[in-house]
Amino acid sequence: MEADQLLSAYDYHLPEDRIAQNPAEPRDSARLLVLKTLTEHCHQVFHDLVEILQPGDLLVLNNTQVIPARLHGHKSTGTEVEILGSVLDVWA
Repeated sequence: MEADQLLSAYDYHLPEDRIAQNPAEPRDSARLLVLKTLTEHCHQVFHDLVEILQPGDLLVLNNTQVIPARLHGHKSTGTEVEILGSVLDVWA
């Protein structure tokens, strides 16, 4: 299996203060990480999207939301288990 196919390849430390708690204001000032090549990237903002996209580019929209989840189950031994976490909820 190639390294980028392993879940562990995506483990990294993300400080709490770097996680957005609220949407950017104004909304089109949200930051974007733009990949120019496989090895080159830059930081821009959403309102630059019209200049960033080139003919033939593919724009993928992600409208998923993370919702709290609680799952109850039983192990094969009969022991009850409870799993707390978050799941992605996709709105079509």
